[in-house]
Amino acid sequence: LSFFYDRLLYCVPKLRLIGQKYSVRARIDVNGMEVRLPGLRDFPAVPRTFLVSGKQRSLELQARQHNPSLSLQALQAAVQRHEQTPDSFRPLSCSLRDDETTCVELGKRAPTPIREKEVTLCMKCQEPFNSITKRRHHCKACGHVVCGKCSEFRARLSYDNNRTNRVCVDCYIMLVGVLPGALSGSNQRRRSILEKQASLAAENSVICSFLHIMEKGVGRGWQKAWLVIPENEPLVLYVYGAPQDVKAQRSVPLIGFEVSFPEPCDRLDRRHTFKICQSHLTLYFSAEGEELQRRWMDALSRAGKGEEPLIHQPIAESLEEEGEEPVAEPNGEDF
Repeated sequence: LSFFYDRLLYCVPKLRLIGQKYSVRARIDVNGMEVRLPGLRDFPAVPRTFLVSGKQRSLELQARQHNPSLSLQALQAAVQRHEQTPDSFRPLSCSLRDDETTCVELGKRAPTPIREKEVTLCMKCQEPFNSITKRRHHCKACGHVVCGKCSEFRARLSYDNNRTNRVCVDCYIMLVGVLPGALSGSNQRRRSILEKQASLAAENSVICSFLHIMEKGVGRGWQKAWLVIPENEPLVLYVYGAPQDVKAQRSVPLIGFEVSFPEPCDRLDRRHTFKICQSHLTLYFSAEGEELQRRWMDALSRAGKGEEPLIHQPIAESLEEEGEEPVAEPNGEDF
C-alpha cells in the first residue's frame, strides 16, 4: 500500500524482471475513504485483516504483523492528516454494511463484497449454489453473493464511471426505479421459518461457531456447518451451510434433548465429540478443541432443560487464507 496526498494505491509485485517493479491494482481516493477492522456483520473474520472502503473500490487486506491495529492506525493517522486540509475529507457516519438506505450510497461507492465461500445459498432466491448450473456472482452495487438468475440485471454505477454492471434485482429497482417485467406480476413469496440470516443471528447469539455435525442413521457422514443459537430464540439450534447464508438448512428445537459424550459403540472417528439425544433423533457434533466442546455442551444442556442461557462471546474460527503482503512504492507513505 502506498499513501499519497489524495489517494491510496494498492500495488502488487510484477512477475517479470524487466520494467516496472510493481503494478497498480486499485486506486482509492482519500476523500470518502473509511478504514476499519471487520465488524460483527463481517464475522467470522480472517485473522489480521482490516477493511479499506472507498468510492472506487473496497478491499479486505491482511497485515504482515500479528497486530493489524498497527497498519490500521497508520492509515487512520494519514487520513486524519488529510482531513485537516479544508474541503478534503468528510468522515463517514455509518458502516457500509448498515441496512438503511440513508447510510449506503448505493451505486456511488464500491461495496464491501462478501467472500464467496461464506455463502452456500443465493442471498436473494435462497437456492443452493453448484459449480455447473447455479454459479456465484457478486452484485456490484451491494456486494451480496447471488445466482445468475437473480443478477441478470444491468444498471449504471457512479463509482465505476457510469458503466453498466451486474446488479441484483433489489439494487436494480432502487437504482433504476423500475420493477423488472418478469417480477411485476409475481406474488410475494411466503417467508419460511428458516429464513433467519446467519450473520444477523450470530451477531446476537448465545453461542455460534463452526462444528462438524452428523445425524445417526442417515449415512451422510460428517458435514461441516455453521451453528447458531440465537439470543432471541435460546431454545432453538439453527444449522447453516456458511456464516453468511440467508436461510438455515434446518432448525432443531432443543427442549427435551439430553447432552452427553459419545459411547464406545458409537464408533466416531473424530476428536472432541459430543451428542444430543431425544426420542428417535441423535445428532453428533465435533468441535475443534476442548474449550469449544465444553461451551457448546453447556449451552445445549441449558437449552435442553429450558434454563436461562449464558451469553457467550462469538467464536471466530481462523480461516487460513493467503493475504497480499504490503508493498513499497517510491514518493509516498508506505504501509
